[in-house]
Amino acid sequence: MTTTVLVGNPRRGSRTATAARAVAHHAARAAGLPPEPEVLELADLSPLLLTPGPTLDVRSALERVSGSDLLVVASPTYKATYTGLLKVFLDLLPSGGLEGVTAVPVLVMASPAHTLAVDVHLRPLLLELGATVPTSGLALLQDTVPTGGDPAPRLDAVLEPWALGSTPALRTALRHRTTTV
Repeated sequence: MTTTVLVGNPRRGSRTATAARAVAHHAARAAGLPPEPEVLELADLSPLLLTPGPTLDVRSALERVSGSDLLVVASPTYKATYTGLLKVFLDLLPSGGLEGVTAVPVLVMASPAHTLAVDVHLRPLLLELGATVPTSGLALLQDTVPTGGDPAPRLDAVLEPWALGSTPALRTALRHRTTTV
């Protein structure tokens, strides 16, 4: 079973990527999957996403995402929602392109005023694409996400209770995938 992290930040190596990897680690552990995810940073594909007809690299990324068992989709919060970069990539998936994928939506934000954005904007997009989203989305304040090699006690303090509460839903969703695929 595979865990994939999809990072919609236009800057490589961002706090969003750090947060997404941590969420994937906690979610995979909660679901009983290997904790090391495959990471796909859309910053690497940004020059290719608007070219006519998806390139081989973009098609490969779309296949990796749609073939994942557990998919963590993370974006910084831009204008109270996710990035256009993430939207452009997800728009390349066909209708139902995430059918059978268990997804966890994550937004990293500067202000708690945008906390609802993850469940109001990103979660419905993943559901529209056919993903199973068995938990609430994660709204993470950027000051809880470490930069560089800093320790992550504040992030773990948020993610550990989330993972504990999400364990039954994640395991049920992933068990359903293995019995229907």
